[in-house]
Parts: sequence; C-alpha cells; structure tokens
Amino acid sequence: MKQRRLWSAILVAGLLASAGCGSASDPDAKSGGAKGKLVVWDWKSGDATASSYVEKAKADFAERHPGVTVEFVAQPFEQYYTLLGAAVQAGKGPDVMLFNGGGQIRDRADSLLPLDEYVRDDRKRLAGWEAFTKDGRTYAAPVTLQGHPIYYNKSLYRKAGLDPDRPATDWDEFLAHCRTLTKATGARCFAQGNKEGIGIQFFLSGLGSGVLSPTEYDDWIAGRRDWSSPAVKRIFSLWKEADDKGLNNDGANSTAMFNDAFAVFQSQKAAHVIGLMSDVGHWKDFAEFLDADDIGVMKSPVVTAGATPSLPFDGGIGYAVAKSTKDPEAAADLVRSLTSTDALKSFYADAGAIAADRTVDVSGGGPAVAGIVSEIDRGKPALHVALPSRTVDLMGRLSQQLLSGSVTVDAAVEQLAASDQAG
Repeated sequence: MKQRRLWSAILVAGLLASAGCGSASDPDAKSGGAKGKLVVWDWKSGDATASSYVEKAKADFAERHPGVTVEFVAQPFEQYYTLLGAAVQAGKGPDVMLFNGGGQIRDRADSLLPLDEYVRDDRKRLAGWEAFTKDGRTYAAPVTLQGHPIYYNKSLYRKAGLDPDRPATDWDEFLAHCRTLTKATGARCFAQGNKEGIGIQFFLSGLGSGVLSPTEYDDWIAGRRDWSSPAVKRIFSLWKEADDKGLNNDGANSTAMFNDAFAVFQSQKAAHVIGLMSDVGHWKDFAEFLDADDIGVMKSPVVTAGATPSLPFDGGIGYAVAKSTKDPEAAADLVRSLTSTDALKSFYADAGAIAADRTVDVSGGGPAVAGIVSEIDRGKPALHVALPSRTVDLMGRLSQQLLSGSVTVDAAVEQLAASDQAG
C-alpha cells in the first residue's frame, strides 16, 4: 500500500492519547494569528492526493483576504493530538486545526471557538455536523463523511452461485451465504484486523443497527446507553462468535486493520469487509485491485427482530478554530474556504473521500459509491463515534481479550459501562 494512506489508518480509530507532553515540529515557532498570517495544523496537507484540495481552498480564501498569508503545517498523525495539546498549552498553537469527528474534538472543545455564527450559510450544503458538536455548539466544519459500510465481493458471490445483487438481509441467511462462499471459493466471510484494537469499532458500528432497536440506537447516540441491554451484549457476543466460528481470517488479533485486513479482502481471500467511506479501505481504494462493478455495498443483516439497519456515518474530519486566535473572523472564513464546494470536489476526485458537501457529483464513481451516497439521508451516526475516547480505548483492549478468551462478554461490557459512565 502507498504510504500516503497511513494517515487514514487511524482516522476513525481515535485511539491516540489525549493531549499531553510533547513538542511541535518547530518548537520555537510562535503562535499563529499574527497580523496578516494564519497557521493551519493538520496531518493531511502534505499528502499528494490533497494538494489540489489545499490549493483551491487557499485560492478561495485569498480572493477575500488578499493580504493574509496562510501557512499549512503537516504533522505526523501518530503524534498529532499530543503535539497539538502541547503546543496549545505552551501558547504556540495554530489558528486553524484539523480534527477527527467524535471524542477527539469533544475532549478539546474548551480550547476551540464555537463556529455557529460563521457557518450558518453552510448548514444545508454540508452534512456530518453532529460529529463536531458538543452541548449544542459547533466546533468544526465537516470536510468529509466517514462511516462503515459492509463491502462485499460480487465476483465471489457469482462463483458461489449466489445472487450478487441480493445480499443477505438477516443474520441466519448471512451465515448461510458465508458457508456457501467458503465452501465454493475458499474465501472467509470477513476480512478482520484487530491488532490495534480497531476492528471492534468497525464491527460495532457496521453491524450495530442490525442488532439494536431504533430506540436503543437513538438512545445510544444521545448518551443514554444501557450497557445491560441484551442487544448491546449481543453485539459483543457476535464479535466473539464470528471469530470462534471461523468467519474471520486467521489471526485477527495479529492482523493490522490498516492495511493488512483490507489486503485480505482485496486479494479475494474474504468475501466481506466492514470498511470506510473515505480515503482508505473504501470504494476507490478497493477499485485499484478489484473491478469497480464487483464491489458491492450492503447494510447490516437483521440480527434482532425489530432492528432497522442503516448506514452508519458521521462527519469524518473537519477544521476547527482555536479560541486563542487573534483574528477569529478570518480564521473562520478560512475554514469556510476549506469546506468550499470547489475544494471538496478535488478532495473527492483525488483522494476518494466522500465529501461532506451534498452538491458534489459522485455519479462517475461506480455502483459502490453511488450506493453509499444514496443512503446518507437515511443514515445514522456511527455507534463508536458517540463514545468517549477513553471508552473507545478500553474497548479496543477488551476486544482483543474477547477474541483470545481471556475475558467474558459480561465482564467486558461491565468494564465498558463503568468507563462510559465515569464523568
């Protein structure tokens, strides 16, 4: 895999430590916000596939602010949040910064400028705002949408005598299809990678809407999570059962999600993978190895009666403004340029991102991306994104223990409940 994809390897993982000790790439650099200059931190602007996106955003901003220089500083994602936290504490933080949606930005909302008054005109055009909000305030504007569709290989379906355009809609039928696929083609049901503890996030969000009732799902997203619910426990028991029954590739706990698990799917050694919507492990990435017309997208099979499967997605990445910036209006306007339609069209075309902009035409992207986009208006936020980052961290560790048999489902869920409810 190309090195450029590494940044996205932890895009929805959210497993990095909260801001702490560390130093920025240029520890002597002064804080952004000096008159005539805005400093942007991200982990994306140094990527070749983002160059056109960045240039179009800068050009859009320059038309309205010809005297303001914009400096992009690309940081390594593996250290991004630690470096950012240290820089902010030292008073040397940037004016504008990139965030993952969910816990990473909510944990740092106190240091960010609410953008609601600046982005009113963008509300209808852009989707995914919820992932960047806390207590009713918006702290970043979405650049991409990120979610967890279940991809499947239509070619393997045909070889197994299954209808490639009619994937299973309930769990028993899905298991029957998996048995048929493995017998006929040798492919496992799922490509799974949990070396980093990331696989459980994809599994929870990819299959959760087929297990939880619509009310339970909505309550989970709203923070009213009942960890004692049989349906919640069922998700984690399915996680273990899938591995115990040989649905996964061998050695899921020793297989990296990025990019080894995706390579299992791309090499046709697994018929399904719960992947991403944008940038890596997604429709465009897979189409480099498989025929685009052979990449199918399906929603979760129904596991529990009354469940209503939906596409799990949120705002993927978005740009925020530091509360400490000396020119909040210009910084907020730069965020608007970074989420402008022309810039996001380039991000979709070059990086394969599902842009947050509803007006971007994806009709040339093939059936998989068309299927994803058609479900966005009916989709719901991803389950794991609603969790605090500390609980996501813990869930990764417990998921590995569940597969190894060193913790029970009941004990794991009890620990997750305690973490979620702490504070």
